[in-house]
Amino acid sequence: MKAVVCRSYGPPENLTLEDVPDPAPVRGQVLIDVHAAGLNFPDVLQIAGKYQFQPPFPFTPGSELAGIVIEVGDGVSGLKPGDRVMALTGTGAMAERAVVDGSAVDVIPDAMDFNTAAALGIAYGTSYHALSQRAQLRLGENLLVLGASGGVGLAAVEIGKTFGARVIAGASTDQKLSIAKEHGADVLVNYSRGSLKDTIKELTNGKGADVIFDPVGGELFDQCTRCINWNGRLLVVGFAGGTIPKYPVNLALLKGCQLVGVFWGEFRQREPEVYRENCRSLFELFQQGAIKPLVSQAFPLERYADALNVFVNRQAIGKIVLEIRQG
Repeated sequence: MKAVVCRSYGPPENLTLEDVPDPAPVRGQVLIDVHAAGLNFPDVLQIAGKYQFQPPFPFTPGSELAGIVIEVGDGVSGLKPGDRVMALTGTGAMAERAVVDGSAVDVIPDAMDFNTAAALGIAYGTSYHALSQRAQLRLGENLLVLGASGGVGLAAVEIGKTFGARVIAGASTDQKLSIAKEHGADVLVNYSRGSLKDTIKELTNGKGADVIFDPVGGELFDQCTRCINWNGRLLVVGFAGGTIPKYPVNLALLKGCQLVGVFWGEFRQREPEVYRENCRSLFELFQQGAIKPLVSQAFPLERYADALNVFVNRQAIGKIVLEIRQG
């Protein structure tokens, strides 16, 4: 089979597309014929040696996929050859076939195509967990979403609307904000113009946002600490801006607010039953038409470097997918 291989740290151009032996499932694993692989910003960090979890060389990048089950190893229940599934892999998704732990595989609804399924798991799983379990977002609250046109940001916009929040979408360009508006955002804020802190205060009658969803970090995080409401929850989702900010803890005291970490991967391991319930809820929302994952670009496997460079150049809108097989 063909697979993208990382043999040393570097940019996407440092990767190679190679013919490698087909993997075989062992006990507890499932072999999947990969039709689509969802790409994420951490994939770029991982191949550059900058992610918090680094697999040994050589490895195939890619942490989520969708496809068809080929073979089921001993000890796996609820799955069979021919099932249409999505799966979370950690690594290995950017290949024609992959072996995955059976616990990380979900059968997808009949109406869901493979590109959509490859775009759903991490972005929507992270955002749903963040807004439900971590923030406990309530009806009528003001939700500020930074990076609102990216994968997790756009998911947070849609999920926030299903929770009945007033969604304030923040992004760096008007083009990105137009995408957020199409997916349900109530208010749009271009934070490349003026003060984000002052704008949010003005939009909330001086109170600040009740929940802030921040996958960006950097200077924007600093402004968020100053425009959060009393009893607000500031969700630390990621650092796409490239800088891990410092938190002035006196502001937590003065505002009676919470700084809440969102580590979805660890949540899946520690609370598998809640994770499964979240998946069921997301599938129901999809079937109701309440969430519509946006795959803005789909690249063939051979153009893996172009696909990953969308993240390097900070041009990602919605989800970027490698379309490995047609149909």
